[in-house]
Amino acid sequence: MRLQHYMARSGVASRRASEAIILAGRVTVNGMVCTELGTKVSASDTVCVDGKKIHLEEAKRYVLLHKPSGYVCSQADEKGRAVAVDLLKDAYSERLYNVGRLDMFSCGLIIFTNDGNFAATLSHPSAELEKEYIVDTSLPLPRGLAEDFERGLRVDNVFYRCKEAEELNSHRMRIVLVEGKNREIRRVFESREIGIKSLMRIRIGNIGIDGLAEGEFRNLTQAEVSSLLRLCRHN
Repeated sequence: MRLQHYMARSGVASRRASEAIILAGRVTVNGMVCTELGTKVSASDTVCVDGKKIHLEEAKRYVLLHKPSGYVCSQADEKGRAVAVDLLKDAYSERLYNVGRLDMFSCGLIIFTNDGNFAATLSHPSAELEKEYIVDTSLPLPRGLAEDFERGLRVDNVFYRCKEAEELNSHRMRIVLVEGKNREIRRVFESREIGIKSLMRIRIGNIGIDGLAEGEFRNLTQAEVSSLLRLCRHN
């Protein structure tokens, strides 16, 4: 199979992210650095990423984590900050990686997997998979912010538009995104000089938080995995 598919099935990263790792010269095949995306490999080849040998994983894992605030969504952090995937290491031997991201100061639902195709499908912009958030603010919400966010607004030459925004009270808003640009909600609120006290993702597609406490996690059922993929295909 192609090297990037081998890496995805080994739990290294999604296929697209694996391609970037290959191009960066971080992969060796049988001791030789490989930067050719079309390279074919088999189970008999020795494939290493950053000097560590990887293996095809038979068991596919799909894990739903309620990430606490203060954890970074990456495999490692050069600044020594707490990493969300470390919350799963005692429970899973497979190398898991996050599907999408939550910024360090946000909490809520995030999916981890070793299935590169699943991750790529959910992460692709064309999937338009809904993510729902609850935002609590330090100051009262500006009049009309929810309507403006739904219509779309421009901040520093970047256009932001949510699918839904609903003011729940003077300091709380419910927001649904389908694309989710980098720090989108925070940038929109900062543009109105409104500080965010907490930002929690409470739903991904049709998977809700359902009482999962901060730091807790569970396996997605096969039915939930299939339903997420169907939502992506439908969109």
